[in-house]
Amino acid sequence: MRGIITVVLLSISLSAFNQTDYGKYFTDKVLRFDFMLAGNHEKTVVYPVAMKKEPYWAGSAETLLDPFDYGNFKYELYSAGDNKLIYSRGFSTLYQEWQTTAEAKTTERSFYEVAKMPFPLSEVRFVLKIRKRDGNFAKLFETVIDPADYFIRDEKPLEVAVTRINDAGDPDGSLDIVFIAEGYTKNEMEKFRQDVKRMSDALFNEKPFDEYTNKINIWAVEAVSPESGTDIPGEGIYCSTVLNSSFHTFDLDRYLTTQDIKTVNDYAAAVPHDNIVVLINSSRYGGGGVYNYYSGTTVDHPLSARVFIHEFGHGFAGLADEYYTSEVTYEDFYPLDVEPWEPNITTRVNFDSKWKDLIGSDIPIPTPAEDKFTGITGLFEGGGYSAKGIFRPEIDCRMKGYTSEGFCAVCRRAIREMIEFYIR
Repeated sequence: MRGIITVVLLSISLSAFNQTDYGKYFTDKVLRFDFMLAGNHEKTVVYPVAMKKEPYWAGSAETLLDPFDYGNFKYELYSAGDNKLIYSRGFSTLYQEWQTTAEAKTTERSFYEVAKMPFPLSEVRFVLKIRKRDGNFAKLFETVIDPADYFIRDEKPLEVAVTRINDAGDPDGSLDIVFIAEGYTKNEMEKFRQDVKRMSDALFNEKPFDEYTNKINIWAVEAVSPESGTDIPGEGIYCSTVLNSSFHTFDLDRYLTTQDIKTVNDYAAAVPHDNIVVLINSSRYGGGGVYNYYSGTTVDHPLSARVFIHEFGHGFAGLADEYYTSEVTYEDFYPLDVEPWEPNITTRVNFDSKWKDLIGSDIPIPTPAEDKFTGITGLFEGGGYSAKGIFRPEIDCRMKGYTSEGFCAVCRRAIREMIEFYIR
């Protein structure tokens, strides 16, 4: 019951919060702003690369301002005429994850990034912000964009075959998820379409996604690779693939990602989309997901469907990892004196902003990880790669491990709120 009330309240807050008149400020196209993030573990610099017009705006014309405050970065658009905030979106990147690795203390690197927003009718001010270690956002970059600028490329999208696997209707009132083929050759596209169907069916069988099957469009974009598979550098295996995916991201063998975010977005532009999934044609265990960036997984491992749903929890809903015993390459990923932005972990710095309202009055806080508290919402120590000082909502959850039977109540609430944001 509390979850239902939360969704209703969120809907009310979104309606009040988002007062932008879409037709006054935007067309039905997409403005894409490409840039580089560069630096080390202490500093970040932005280098603009290019701008582009894309044909399909999938987002709602009503909910233009991001109410969640999720992500390690966010970008905002202000109308140049009245300096009104007319669009915002939070996101995370592999760059920010890299900043917490040991390599970032001795090396500087750059990562390609893409920001997408509805195409403006007149001049706008684009502001990019970074979340500092204290949890607050600070301005990182700013520029004025004139939609009449002839350096905004207006090119046709890539010519690529597209299939709508699940048809929920108008993108304006739906959540649009695009699956892009990676490591599939031309002769393997029927397999790709079947893999998309299998993964989307797994998603629709997962709570709370099962409540929204008539509100989620699933698109399959057939990006053709010269070779099947993906790179496994630790074993000297390299495949020529269209999205340049690779295991051993940050030298962690199971971490499978692509840093070719430009090409990912080039293919995603073939359809209206709110969220991107990269399906990798491999039987090896692995994947990765970054909030409002993309989610990725292999397709033929016995656990692939569960891995996909876990990674989609990251990429779509901004959920944190709740495990704390597996090997990672991050160092002090979450400062213990700062409340994490992710909705499903807490350092107790500001627990009132998290799931305190879902804990029964008879549940001890912190909550011991005893069998009698299985399936109960509480405050269990261990999460966010740390056994101490970070807490999770339940003993087990899809964000803790792939053996879990589903998302915990807190994660389900966060997912439901995110879906509601996109479909209104």
